[in-house]
Amino acid sequence: MLTDRSGLIVWVTDLKAANKHLERYGSVHFISKRLHYAAMYVHASKLEETMKQLQKLAFVKKVERSYRNEIQTEYSNNGADKSSFYTL
Repeated sequence: MLTDRSGLIVWVTDLKAANKHLERYGSVHFISKRLHYAAMYVHASKLEETMKQLQKLAFVKKVERSYRNEIQTEYSNNGADKSSFYTL
């Protein structure tokens, strides 16, 4: 059973605190040490509530929604087939 998840990008000031506390709010996918952000997934039904809770944390600068699930990933092949051009 898969649950609907939404992605969040959390910009942080303290990586150690982010690593320790963000697991409470959802599953942390990646933490960038160089750019100081964390990519995480939360339940889609609790997205707005979780964003408000994260924004209240002392080490959080900004919380952004990820629009990755809204990007079109199915492509159409309307162009001409060039495979015959590259054959020997």
